[in-house]
Amino acid sequence: MSIHYFCRYCGTKLGTLDEKQYNYEQLGFHKLTEDERMNMIQYDLTGNIEVKSICENCHESFSINPSNYETDYIIH
Repeated sequence: MSIHYFCRYCGTKLGTLDEKQYNYEQLGFHKLTEDERMNMIQYDLTGNIEVKSICENCHESFSINPSNYETDYIIH
């Protein structure tokens, strides 16, 4: 099982954790609400986990233009 992190706004792959057993507490998932977990964490057909986060570029863009939070996808 691999864990793949992607930016939820631009789709950039942020990184991958491979072939080690991780639990929810090690990954910090236990600190998320049920709604946050449902929005951020998805399982693909092969059992890998895809986590939606935010990349540095989108974070910087949102800091400058907070109205960007109103869109689901941005291109930079």
